[in-house]
Amino acid sequence: MIYDKHKKTITTERLVLRMFNTSDADAVTRLCNNYNIYKNTLYLPYPYAKEDALSWIARHKDQFNADRSYEFAITDKSTGELFGAVALTNNQTFHNGEIAYWIGEEFWGRGFATEASKAMIHFAFHEKDYHKVFARFFKSNPASGRVMQKVGMKEEGILIDHVKKEGRFEDLVYYGLINAR
Repeated sequence: MIYDKHKKTITTERLVLRMFNTSDADAVTRLCNNYNIYKNTLYLPYPYAKEDALSWIARHKDQFNADRSYEFAITDKSTGELFGAVALTNNQTFHNGEIAYWIGEEFWGRGFATEASKAMIHFAFHEKDYHKVFARFFKSNPASGRVMQKVGMKEEGILIDHVKKEGRFEDLVYYGLINAR
């Protein structure tokens, strides 16, 4: 994993994680306007419009520069094709942050979420000096939990009926990883 502080990019074996640009709005809209992604995310609207993408992207630079959160586009290293997003919050008081990700359905099952998450954890521990990284997923979406397991996270607990999505309550499963230093 190579982090370029000036370009704000992280390069892995197959991916380049980079800041989103307004030119990504059409691709983000196409990928996010998908019921199967919506049903497994906490905050993504559905249907998803280009205005949603543009307002979401518009917040990233200020959040990054203020060290509040880091939102990266997950792109193909050779073609630049957009696969999804990976984000990391920064709770400076507690030296931790939450990692979150989504991948366009057409790219599921190829390990992109795992590779991007590993890179973000490395960024959190080695560039930002976090003590801990955590993540959460709907219990009804075990594939997301498998990503967390593959990056070395351990289950820490389940919050029963913690959120309401589409008229039903969902359990949130929490995973975490402590920086071994």
